[in-house]
Amino acid sequence: RSVSFLKTELKAKIEEELLANLNPVQKQAVLHNEGPLLILAGAGSGKTRVITHRIAYLCRVLNVPPYRVCAVTFTNKAAGEMHQRLYGLIGPMADSVLVRTFHSLGLYILRRNAPKLGLKSGFSIYDQNDQEALIKRVIKDLDITSSWLTPRAAAERINRARDQMVSPEKFEQTADRYEEDVIPIYREYMIRLRKNNALDFGDLIYETVRMFEREPEVLADYQSMWRYFMIDEYQDTNHAQYMLGRLIARDHTNIAVVGDDDQSIYSWRGADIENILS
Repeated sequence: RSVSFLKTELKAKIEEELLANLNPVQKQAVLHNEGPLLILAGAGSGKTRVITHRIAYLCRVLNVPPYRVCAVTFTNKAAGEMHQRLYGLIGPMADSVLVRTFHSLGLYILRRNAPKLGLKSGFSIYDQNDQEALIKRVIKDLDITSSWLTPRAAAERINRARDQMVSPEKFEQTADRYEEDVIPIYREYMIRLRKNNALDFGDLIYETVRMFEREPEVLADYQSMWRYFMIDEYQDTNHAQYMLGRLIARDHTNIAVVGDDDQSIYSWRGADIENILS
């Protein structure tokens, strides 16, 4: 038999193995390889299995280079589990598939493009305690004495603004009377953060999206690199996370999102259920 025939036979066997333990709807999702895909699936219905088998099918059957695939989820635990399952399906190739949390993905991109933000490559990442300590100094220096505006309350409002892609300038235009004291704090906090060659957790997606919007050549590089983009737990995405996925997949449209609208429990931290419903 010819080498070509043996390769075809091997691929058919691989395909059969990958699809063997999937139900008809899961198979349909795995076999969908071009264009946008929305998978609505309840708890325990095999969402991670679908994502990992879909990636395996792309790489082992359709010969998509694994570095062309990026999968995003919400926790390090979920990302680790996804990578482990992928390794069981495609072996060492799994190390070339980028599986990250949203914030880890943002950091991955920003570390490689720090000068575009006016930062040095070794910039710091402020955690919640660092953020609140800097905001506390800003409140003191601005002599703001609002009774409700603790550093934590101000931080929460600033973080929510960036989750919604609201800059300090836009925040000033849209803030209600209860948020007026946050306006100068937000502006000054961001100035000092950058002077310290630092980003905070909320910046990791916000600044990535802003950079993509103003640096089309940078965006084009990532659009070209990640030809297949997948998002798990899509019901929990906020506007900034939605924009990140939308920009990366805008040209090739090979975006697959998985979620369950009945499990959306994070509206209090900016999750927008409309992302999955619409």
